[in-house]
Amino acid sequence: MKTRHITIKDAEYPNLLKEIPTAPQRLWLLGAKLNNDEKRLTVVGTRKPTFYGKKVLDKLVKEVASAGVTIVSGLAIGTDCLAHQAALNAGGKTIAILPGGLDNIYPPGNRKLAQRILDSGGTLISEYPENTPTFAWNFVARNRIQSGISEAVLIIEAAEKSGTLITADFAIEQNRTLMAIPGNIDSLVSIGTNQLIKEGATPVTCAQDILEALGVNIKAAKVAEYKPENQTEKNILNLIRSGTSQSEEIQVKSKLDAVEYSTALTMLEIKGVISQSAPGVWDIK
Repeated sequence: MKTRHITIKDAEYPNLLKEIPTAPQRLWLLGAKLNNDEKRLTVVGTRKPTFYGKKVLDKLVKEVASAGVTIVSGLAIGTDCLAHQAALNAGGKTIAILPGGLDNIYPPGNRKLAQRILDSGGTLISEYPENTPTFAWNFVARNRIQSGISEAVLIIEAAEKSGTLITADFAIEQNRTLMAIPGNIDSLVSIGTNQLIKEGATPVTCAQDILEALGVNIKAAKVAEYKPENQTEKNILNLIRSGTSQSEEIQVKSKLDAVEYSTALTMLEIKGVISQSAPGVWDIK
């Protein structure tokens, strides 16, 4: 796969990123083309997440990614890796922002994860051309892109003086929605998140909190989360989503016999996935 670059004037360049005061004039990319219509959530936190942090992250990210939200993080050890992995495990899309050239994956131990992101239709992004080493000061610069490219930033866990809070500061400066996970008051890695909530960050206790903040249609998100139990259900849903709504036309195009078609349709209706908007006219519920 070959690295390509785009400028701030290109249509593919993220519209949200253009808004920040120090928007990079060029971006280098590996992987899928960026989509300006997608909803993005940046997920960051400590490099040493607790059992609680891992559990909460996995649950929330999987549900949000399943609802069609693209998960953004920085491929770093700890929370970043877990966020990318949870999105991938849910069959969702994820974007990694790197602090150096894309030919020099950092940290090196995450090369397999980077390749998995690419193989799944995700994207690796850097503001640095190939052969650029990963310097210490690049990390702060990277953080502004992580928050700038997304509508919202979710902080999983952060200590009182965590580097993660730099991303939170960028989110506030860039007028992004800042969210944080409430934590145990005795936990050192929850001091930062609890303080952010005191200062006005949105507390998150379920995936719906995130989806509402992003303006994602909850009803559509629930349907998006539904995984067809067999190929028959999958075929029917694909036809309805593509605009085929008349019952007879759906049956003809799905090439199902009357009994199999009727059974599948009834089960999808019982599960609350589809409904009739008029007699014989089906729509996603």
